[in-house]
Amino acid sequence: METPLITSVQNPRVKQVVLLQQKSSERRKQGLFVVEGARELSHCLSHGYEADSLFVCDELLPSSSSLQEVLPSLEPSRVFHVSLKVYAKMAYRESTEGVLALLKSRVQSLERLELGPNPLIVVLESVEKPGNLGAILRSADASGADAVVVCDPLTDLYNPNLIRSSIGALFTVPCVACSSEDCIHFLKERGIQILTAQLQDSELYYDTPMTGPTAIVMGTESTGLTPQWRDAADRHIRIPMLGSLDSLNVSVSTAILLYEAVRQRRR
Repeated sequence: METPLITSVQNPRVKQVVLLQQKSSERRKQGLFVVEGARELSHCLSHGYEADSLFVCDELLPSSSSLQEVLPSLEPSRVFHVSLKVYAKMAYRESTEGVLALLKSRVQSLERLELGPNPLIVVLESVEKPGNLGAILRSADASGADAVVVCDPLTDLYNPNLIRSSIGALFTVPCVACSSEDCIHFLKERGIQILTAQLQDSELYYDTPMTGPTAIVMGTESTGLTPQWRDAADRHIRIPMLGSLDSLNVSVSTAILLYEAVRQRRR
């Protein structure tokens, strides 16, 4: 039987969604996170995430579309229809097709990563901005990278800004959070070369072989990589800077290096 329309922003379920949108501590405590938009939710479901509940604003669904047409693979345990006012209260974004869901979190670990015989991995040390991580995940997906590893993270992997900026790539690319020490041990143990992007004591990225198992390691824009990663590296690489500035946005730099690996591997 279809549930009644939720019209009050004081409804406990509405309050739960708002809390999960705002607080990473609640996302960890409840083991839930919020996904908005049909495209993002479809990516999430098709990669094995389990829906806890779904909230639908029928007024915002694409014209002449049913919910089953928008999300054919969705079989949530609970579906709630909400008013436009309630949806606006819950949604972090505008224009998300009137579809918002609570999903059950999954904890990915290094040991459970399924890598191919010649892996390409992105490693990010202490990433600061969810938008940058989301953009990097999009590049990782587009370039066919095997995984993104976030070391000593400063942002929650289920942050709404990250999910939004990744447009679903958070769910299509395996993403692991761990310590730098554990990641270095993991890479060394598997014979994956470590390339650190840095200005000091480095060679041009296009002169560096990336055809074998490779991890491209990126630091923060403000301070770069810590000595721990620089010391662990097999090679140090840099992107030439021909203007007045000495660095690019970290997501742009990562995309350049990933596609150099793609270029070399397709020759």
